This record gives sequence, C-alpha cells and structure tokens, in this order.
Amino acid sequence: MKTWKLVSGILSMVLSGFVFFQSAAVGLGNALAESSETSGSSGFIVATMLLSAGILSVVIRKRIEKGTHIALSVLYGIGAIIGLKLAGSYHDLHIWGTWCLVCAVLAIVSPKKGKKVEK
Repeated sequence: MKTWKLVSGILSMVLSGFVFFQSAAVGLGNALAESSETSGSSGFIVATMLLSAGILSVVIRKRIEKGTHIALSVLYGIGAIIGLKLAGSYHDLHIWGTWCLVCAVLAIVSPKKGKKVEK
C-alpha cells in the first residue's frame, strides 16, 4: 500500500491544480451569468481537500497507524461529499468527487492491508 499512497498523493496534488483552475473558470461563469450556483466555490473546497490529502498521503506512506489513515480518509471524504453533492453545472466535479471517494475507501482499507512489524 506504500506505492498506492505515494501515487495517489502525487496524483491528488497534480489534479488539485486542474480543479483549482476549472473552479475559477466555473466561478467566473456563474458570476457572469448571475446564477445562484455555488459549484465554483465547491470546486475550490474539493481542490483544497485534494491538495491537503495528497500531501498527507505522501507524508504517511510508510506508516500503518490508524490515526493518520483516519485523517486521510476524512480529508478525502469531505472532498467526495462536496464534489458529488454540490457539483451543479460543474460536471467535472463528479469525476473529482469520485476520485476522492475511491481514495477515502482505500485509506480506510490501507491499515488493514499493512504489514505488522513484530519487535
């Protein structure tokens, strides 16, 4: 699972940049259209969760403690909930929310798959 944590962390950090720029464009479009949608702001929150969780995932890649994985799953979980529920006209946010959901589930499963080191 160390490889998964490293790869998902790096991908999440890279994807957060795309989500930030897309959210800015969607937010600008919502403002110009004077709509009451909040999908641009929701995208910024998802991007922040992706960036935070990506950094945490890279940092904890060699650990098997449950606390760090709980924090990782909470960050990805918040991103998934916001991304899937508040997407509005920003349909790509469903993709990023699904990525967050997959990573949250794998963060929960990860400590159970980790090797226990005997002293």
